Amino acid sequence: MKAHVLLVDDDIELLELLRDYLVRDGFDVACAHDGPSGVTGALSGQHDIVVLDVMMPGVSGLQALAQIRATSALPVVMLTARGDDTDRIVGLELGADDYVPKPCTPRELAARLRAILKRSGSAPVMAGAQSIAAGALTLWPAQRRVEFAGQPLELTSTEFSLLEMLMRHAGSVVGKSDLSEQALGRPLSRFDRSIDVHISSIRHKLGALPDGRSMIQTVIRRGYQLLVE
Repeated sequence: MKAHVLLVDDDIELLELLRDYLVRDGFDVACAHDGPSGVTGALSGQHDIVVLDVMMPGVSGLQALAQIRATSALPVVMLTARGDDTDRIVGLELGADDYVPKPCTPRELAARLRAILKRSGSAPVMAGAQSIAAGALTLWPAQRRVEFAGQPLELTSTEFSLLEMLMRHAGSVVGKSDLSEQALGRPLSRFDRSIDVHISSIRHKLGALPDGRSMIQTVIRRGYQLLVE
């Protein structure tokens, strides 16, 4: 079955280039040329993933992302100006699953989309499906579902993949390079703060332990560790 991609960008020429390549590469592609149309399309339930340009007139990509994240965990990839770390970090903090710097090649974008869709693809729900437990956290990989202290924990696709890896290695340190390759589907690049921003978001959603510590500890120059209480 083809994956349904929504491309949102006011650059019509670029949009047509990306659309034509993705269609040839086996995707089903729809396009929107402004923020409001992109939000409507993203929330329509007709798409598996959204590619959202940051720089659009009127409603920007970041504003559109915030509106999408208010009600949906649909995977979102941001198109950002190369070297613009501010927009990139803000996008991740607002819940983007990843970003692709512009100008990008259609091949690079297609590879990034496949990596995210592979992680976020849900398997059929089965009774008694195997779960992973770590302290008050319980995670069901096949269902892409997680509970904290018996309550559902709402995570983006990337956040879920990061937490799953930390839970599978609970009590041990997991390197940032391993987290990047498993959760983002790409090698860790120099000065890339994506993992740090995603981890910060997960920490915020989990809250602090009774002693004030975070459940996810930073281990300097090594990575992150999920505490087992």
